[in-house]
Amino acid sequence: MLNSFSLALKSIWSNKMRSFLTMLGIIIGVAAVIILVGLVNGEMSYMTESFASMGTNRITVNVTNLSSRSLSVDQMYRFFDENQDSFSHISPNVNVSATVKVGNENTTSTKVSGVSEEYLTILDYELTNGRFLQYSDMKSRQKVAVLGYYVATNYFGSPSSAIGQSVSINGEKYKIVGVVDRQTSQSEELKEGGTDDFIYIPYTAAIKLSRNGTVSSYTLTLPDELVNDAATIKTKIEDFLYTIFKNDDLYNVTAMSELLDSMNEMIGTMSMLLGGIAGISLLVAGVGVMNIMLVSVTERTREIGIRKSLGAKRRTILCQFVIEAAVTSSCGGLLGILAGCILTKVAGSIMGINAAPTIGSILVSFSVSVAIGLIFGYMPARRAAALNPIDALRSD
Repeated sequence: MLNSFSLALKSIWSNKMRSFLTMLGIIIGVAAVIILVGLVNGEMSYMTESFASMGTNRITVNVTNLSSRSLSVDQMYRFFDENQDSFSHISPNVNVSATVKVGNENTTSTKVSGVSEEYLTILDYELTNGRFLQYSDMKSRQKVAVLGYYVATNYFGSPSSAIGQSVSINGEKYKIVGVVDRQTSQSEELKEGGTDDFIYIPYTAAIKLSRNGTVSSYTLTLPDELVNDAATIKTKIEDFLYTIFKNDDLYNVTAMSELLDSMNEMIGTMSMLLGGIAGISLLVAGVGVMNIMLVSVTERTREIGIRKSLGAKRRTILCQFVIEAAVTSSCGGLLGILAGCILTKVAGSIMGINAAPTIGSILVSFSVSVAIGLIFGYMPARRAAALNPIDALRSD
């Protein structure tokens, strides 16, 4: 066996260009599997982080209020109080289409939202200056505002300078009582319309400002120990809403944890699909291995005849050529792993995602490459082993 392995390496080395071209298909196939799976997993990690930042413990409720059937804020809070073992926080959400004016500057890109005093905790944000909205602000519809970091620094120079100043929203002045800590990473530039370009005001004031009169969106959070029971709690909310609307088309309940699970399942399936497509190139490479090994058998017919006339058994000849094919495909697999690992990192940096080769894709692609060498190398090896020594010696 060791002698056959040594002969295989000598044969590969003596025909370097032909051996490399034989390996090339395997190198490309193995590298393609590793790169595609690495990129898909990197994208999946990015999506998972994005969903996690949105809060996997959150449930969003959207309703369509009609004149005959509508959900009031009091009803929603009553449901929350009656099921406090299932929820930890709640906030009505009122989006206001607003023109924000600071001094002589106007902007419509700043997102203005009416929220409750619990919204900062729901988002897991921190304040950099001042205070957040309070229950008393909701009760008395106080015209107070909490700014995002971009608004505070862009219009007032710094978060501390913004406290106590005023901002005009649709012509009404709101006193700035707090500034939320920066959410954009330090390496990224604060920009208009970005993550930090927002203003929070009491939802009661936002209802009046939007002239809508009703709240159509709520955000609830689950205790950490109940995140895995999100589907059950979601059903409980839907049952409650059905008693009010009698029509499930008038409301929508979304659990972020369910969305994340669905996304992971979909991307996992995509990863397997792309890996399988890339693996097709390994089958093509196998045909190349078989063709080259057939050529090798033809070229070495006389050598086979001499070895068999000197007493080499059929099993020995078969083993030699199978090992040679396996060594060729294994070398191609190792080079493919090296190329795949390097190119995965390069492609990930170009695409701006944290892509890395996975142990699973490396092991599977390498195993397949070795198996291809054994399977596609067997037929030429069997042909070599079946040669009649006299006919082989007569070969030119």
